[in-house]
Amino acid sequence: MEELEISTEDQQEAISHHAEHSSERWLLYCALISAILAVAAATSGLYAAHYANEAMLEQMHASDHWGYYQAKGIKAQLTEMHSDLLEANNKSAPDVLKEKLERYKKEQEEIKTQATEEEAKSQYFMHEHETLAKSVTAFQIAIAITAMSAITRRKHFLLMTLFLVVCGSYFMASAFLS
Repeated sequence: MEELEISTEDQQEAISHHAEHSSERWLLYCALISAILAVAAATSGLYAAHYANEAMLEQMHASDHWGYYQAKGIKAQLTEMHSDLLEANNKSAPDVLKEKLERYKKEQEEIKTQATEEEAKSQYFMHEHETLAKSVTAFQIAIAITAMSAITRRKHFLLMTLFLVVCGSYFMASAFLS
């Protein structure tokens, strides 16, 4: 199933066409508003994609660290089993094995801390992406409503545009200020 994508360029062109062929001055403002909204939507979209990429990279780094964490855990278990086998045969485990076991446990804790931090960064970037995606959506709907206003010559649609501009701006600002 293909995704439905609203073409802001087509809407911008329709608004400009109606504005050029009309004697009503407010239609020119509709064209200007839609151009500004298209820039805001494009900017939000660019940053939303950036944050999605950063979230994915951080999650990949976290996954790598979790794999490394598990490898250290396996090494620790093998070292512990080796030590247990020696003790089962009435032989004392060399200090080297005990030191290795302690080192593996310490390294595991450090790796766990790094992995947890990277997961937190990934969640932060994904949250920013989602917030900016809401901004893009609000701006695109505002452009569509501005086009409806120009085509139907009904100014009251611009109130909905204003509301959506405020929403889109809020989402955009909250993403950039957090």
